[in-house]
Parts: sequence; C-alpha cells; structure tokens
Amino acid sequence: MRKKLVVLGAAAGFVLLLSAWDFAVRPISGPHGRLELALMRSQDSLTVYFGTWFTTAGRCAGCHGRDLLGVASIDDQGRDVNVVNDWRSSMMANSARDPFFRAKVRHESLVNPAHADSLQNKCLGCHAPLGMHEERLLGNPLFTLAHLDTSRLGLDGVSCLSCHGQREATAGSFFSGELEFDSARVYGPYSDDQINPAIMEFFVRFTPGFGSHIVNSKVCAGCHTLITETVDLNGEFTGDEFVEQATYHEWLNSVYSANGTMCNTCHLPRINDGIILAAEYPFLNEQSPFGLHHLVGGNAHMLRLLKQFKDTLDIPATDVQFDSTITRTERMLRDRTLDASLTLLDRTTDTAYFSLRLENKAGHRFPSGYPSRRAFVEFIVLTTEGDTVFKSGRLNSGDEVEGHDMPYEPHHDVITSGDQVQIYELVMGDVNGDVTTVLERAKEPIKDNRLVPLGFTSTHYAYDTTRVAGVPVSDADFNLNTFGDEGTGADIVRYHVPVTGVSGGLRAYARVWYQPVPPGWNAELFSVSHPEIQAFADMLAASDRSPSLVATDSLLLGPVGIAEERRSAMRIAPNPTLDGWITISASGSTSLGFVAVHDARGVTATVRAERMGAMWRILLPDAPGVYFLRMRVEGEEVVKRVLRP
Repeated sequence: MRKKLVVLGAAAGFVLLLSAWDFAVRPISGPHGRLELALMRSQDSLTVYFGTWFTTAGRCAGCHGRDLLGVASIDDQGRDVNVVNDWRSSMMANSARDPFFRAKVRHESLVNPAHADSLQNKCLGCHAPLGMHEERLLGNPLFTLAHLDTSRLGLDGVSCLSCHGQREATAGSFFSGELEFDSARVYGPYSDDQINPAIMEFFVRFTPGFGSHIVNSKVCAGCHTLITETVDLNGEFTGDEFVEQATYHEWLNSVYSANGTMCNTCHLPRINDGIILAAEYPFLNEQSPFGLHHLVGGNAHMLRLLKQFKDTLDIPATDVQFDSTITRTERMLRDRTLDASLTLLDRTTDTAYFSLRLENKAGHRFPSGYPSRRAFVEFIVLTTEGDTVFKSGRLNSGDEVEGHDMPYEPHHDVITSGDQVQIYELVMGDVNGDVTTVLERAKEPIKDNRLVPLGFTSTHYAYDTTRVAGVPVSDADFNLNTFGDEGTGADIVRYHVPVTGVSGGLRAYARVWYQPVPPGWNAELFSVSHPEIQAFADMLAASDRSPSLVATDSLLLGPVGIAEERRSAMRIAPNPTLDGWITISASGSTSLGFVAVHDARGVTATVRAERMGAMWRILLPDAPGVYFLRMRVEGEEVVKRVLRP
C-alpha cells in the first residue's frame, strides 16, 4: 500500500512538474515563454535587492523596464519609453556614484572632521536616499560614505521609491533631505480605479495608488531646497544658516507655481499616448498621459564624464542610453532655458552701442541648484573681414573666462572693455565676508545675480530663501520692466564697443554658455589630498570640459553712412513673449511709428501701445497665439510676426 502511494505521489508530482514546465515555456502573446523571459530579464545589470522599507530599481524593472514582448511601455510611434532605461543614465540615477559629489563631500569632511559623520549623512539623504533613510527608519547609526559602497540601496541613487514612496501628506513641507515615506505604499499619477494593484502587491509587496504630489513640484521639494548650518573658520557653529540651493522655492516665487506649470512639465515631459505600464500584462488598461522619465537638467558635462568612466564607476547604463540623456540635456539647455536678443542701439564714429537682453525661460533661476554652476556671456565684434574689434567672455586654455577678476567678477550693467565679463553665479561668503567654496563655512551670498524666473518678486513670502545679491540698484532692468515693476525674469547687458578707425561693416555675436564645474570652484577642493578627490581630479582632467551653449544671437551691420534694410533695422524683444509685453526698437536714429496689431485671422487687435523715447512698448491681448505687428520704419511699413504662447 505504501509503495502504491509513493508511486501515485511521484506520478502526480511528475504531472504537476510537466504542467508547470508547460506553463513556463508556453509563449505569452509572442515567441517567448515565462521562463525564457525571466532568464533574459535576469541578465540586466541593475541590482535587484529588497530592504526592509525599500527596493532597488532593478526590482521595478521586471515590469517597468523593457518589455521583451514589445507591448508594454511602447508609444504610438512604436518607440520604447520604459521608465527604467530612460532613468538609468540620468544624473539622478547616478547621484551616489557622481565623482564630483563624492570628492566634495570628502573635502567638506576633511575640512571639518568633527562633523564628518553628520555632514555625510545629510548629503547622502538626497544623493543616496534609499540607503540613508532605510538606516534612519530602522533606528541604525548615521549612514556615511563608509557605508555607501556596500549599500545596494544607497548606490541606487535617486531611485524609483525616492520619489514614488514619499508620503503625500508631508511632501513639500520638509526640506534639506528630510524625506518622509509611507510603509509599503507606492504613489503614482493615476486614480485608484484606473490601475490593478494586485500585480504589484503580489510581486513586490507594495500597494500602488494615486498621489497628487507625484504630478506636483512638492515631490521635488525635499531635496531641491537645502539649508545648511554655518560654521566659522575653526569649525564652530555660529547659529547662522545658509541657503545652499532653493530650486523649489525659486519655482514658488515665479509665475509657474501660480499657473500650474510643475517641475515635471519640463523634467518628465508628458505624452498623451496610451501606455501599458507593466510588461507581460497586455490586458491592462492603457494609461494617459504618460510622463517620460528623462529627468534631464543642464549638466551635459558631468553626463559625458559619467559615460566616459562608466566602467570605473560601475554604472549600469550603456553608451547609447547616455547619448540619449546627453542629447536631451543639450536640447533642454538650447530650447527651454534662455532667450537672447541682441540689438544695436547706436553707432558713432568711435563707439558702437549694443544691448543684449536675456530672458529666463526656466521655472527657476538660471543657473540653479548646486552653487558651483555658472553661466557667462561671450560677446565678440568682428569686421566683415574677420578681424577682432572687441571680445569679452572668451575661455582660455585653462577653462577660465578671460577677464574674470579674483576673487569674483562683479555684476555688470554696462561693459566697456574686454577685461569685463558678465557672469551669472552664486558666490558664497564666510563669516569674515571672504569668498569660500566650503559649504559649511557659507554664511551670506556675496553675489547672486543668477537670472530669476518670470514672475519673481522681492515681496514674495519665499524671497528670504531666494534673494538677489550683488546686483547694484543702478541696474534698472534686472528683473524690472520700464515702469520699475518686478517679474520680467530678464536682464539687459549693454556693451559700449570702441570702433575708432573702423568704418566698414561689423558682425556682432552674443553667446551664453553654461559651465557646471568651473576651475575656480575646484581650486579649494583640489588643495586637499584624498584618493576620492584625486580620482575626480584625474577624471575631470581627462574629460571633455567644454561648456554648453545655451543661447545665441547676432547682428550684421553695414558700413558707416549706409542705411540698414528697413526690416532688419527693427528689433522685437522678447519674441515669443510670456507676459504679453514686447519692446520694439531700431538701430541708430532710425524712426519708428506704430500702425496696428492683427491676430492670425487678420482682425485688428486691441493693444496697449506706449512710446518710450525712440522705442515702443506694446502689451498684446491676453489670448495666446500668433500676432502680426505693423510698424513704420523711416516711413516704410514693416510687418513682423510675434508669438504669445
């Protein structure tokens, strides 16, 4: 009897095994079975790890990575838009591996060794949030650099649950890396009745649900506002605080927070295509809109460095993935950051007078974030034969801007010589008022002339964390319109160029460059010896350190005494216009007269037109669209198109 039972049990087990094997190898809406898909997915280079509170992105990739069936995460054009592959080559994914970050944290720790553990724990709260907050929530000692290299959660950088696990009720209320999380909850942008929570609950033990903060800038607030405690030169706390960065508060103090333009509008651009979210589940509802997890900012330089040294840094991303992120970053800088408009104000026998208007299109300051970042203006005037008449803001062989004064270049309203250059930056001052790049020693901003966003005012409740410094009162157009009202998000730099003896034609070029790791910032860092600091120095020296071009404009001027063609003589700024105001000017003593404005249908629009000396200032209708501006230039009618988005 016992033998029969054993035989029957073995037979039943064999049948079940065959049944399971058949289920595992049976194709699923395609050529591959479940076992084959699992084996292929297991070859992904992302770490798969479960902690007590969090899991790595490698576990999320099982459903939200590339679908081998080609069904999930595919847009209407057939492109793979899976969130994991878009994320993995971003600065956020590699925040814990970033060699600049690690070198700087090590530098700060060596300057003030008594604060090393608490300082590292604070920094890793944003750069390695899952590792640091896992240990915090478990009640363990401070998470430091000593723990990072063996922490699979920490090395995952700003991973999926860093954002999607944040507690909805407290998002936007805590800053400086003090993030709050809900246990076993994952928040997304879709309502609870749109999703099937059972799949995620079964496979990864997290319950998904709707969270309004996921499509709100609040989810970015915890790390993108950082306030540090100030120490003196002996490392003693003074009781002062310094705003190291306040990108979230800059957004609050802008028109974008009022009109509902969130951080994800640019950094996770939405598409309206219907997207199936989980691989191997073709029966799931398509979801729309869908946020592309490009997560790009402006740091193309560091992305190039990470790509170049990805094997050294053990980064699980391919060259192709990095190339996509770099291209998107450069496009963000070029298309969505800054408008530049160059105008000839006048030309005499000895001087050419130019005006360069720069308008910030970002939802925060430009540059924003970590205080090493700066933008500078290169302005060059050439003869038509190519001889240099004037130059300001050229980079030398050491990656420093020519004419950059030490310890810092002041803000300029008017530039009259080539040894002056306009640099938009945050310069930190210590307790003695001296320039410092040691974050713990920062007490006050000596200079902060970074371009503010549209709608920014000094009366906003967030101004105390976003204040302007080092811009003289005499600069009457920094974030000010012609009536002295704040909120333009623009600055005008005037160039008075000596042209004595040059009577022929001229070509003028204005270029704005972005440089995230300038050499002056690194001088203090590289004065300290440590293997991590030296490793970054070696990578930096071997990398492509070229700054990124953000905006450009140019002018071609005829010889003295020859009138310009009427249409090219008239200039409109800004175009497009976000607030409806445009300024119309003409070179030299060219006369301007206002005729009318028509909408795209040809209907005459009601506008507010004001003469300001030789210029005109016009407020377009509130409705967005294309408008046609009719002006008289030296008695001849000229029509130009103006866009109000």
